[in-house]
Amino acid sequence: MGKINLGRVILGGIVGGLVGDLLAFLVDGVWLGPQWASGMKALMQPNLSSSQLIWFNVLGLVYGVATIWIYAAIRPRFGAGAKTAVLAGLACWVLGALIPNFSFMWVDGLFSHRLMVMTTLGGVAEFVFGALAGAALYQESAS
Repeated sequence: MGKINLGRVILGGIVGGLVGDLLAFLVDGVWLGPQWASGMKALMQPNLSSSQLIWFNVLGLVYGVATIWIYAAIRPRFGAGAKTAVLAGLACWVLGALIPNFSFMWVDGLFSHRLMVMTTLGGVAEFVFGALAGAALYQESAS
């Protein structure tokens, strides 16, 4: 079992994060944008500012790196490839989207249940496709 290649984790994570951020823009900015605007208006809050959007994109990059780090960590047990990347993406999705969305959007009722379900399901694509893109660039360090 080789050591985790931190340089490749970061490279793959950035690429995976960019893919996830692009998909998040399409899901939450384009497809669900009107519902998000309506939800923010119901909370008497303005739409997200440019600086808030930048921070969401930075967080997307952090999630990308975390996902590829998990991929590298579970790779010796599950093997290299798409199946392991999907598992890493789903693990990060559960921790980074499903649980927070369910707690803040469903349980607290801050946004509609429909919006919560749609954005959370969209998150599956963001995390899984990001993991697949990042994992494609990951290689173990030579031992």
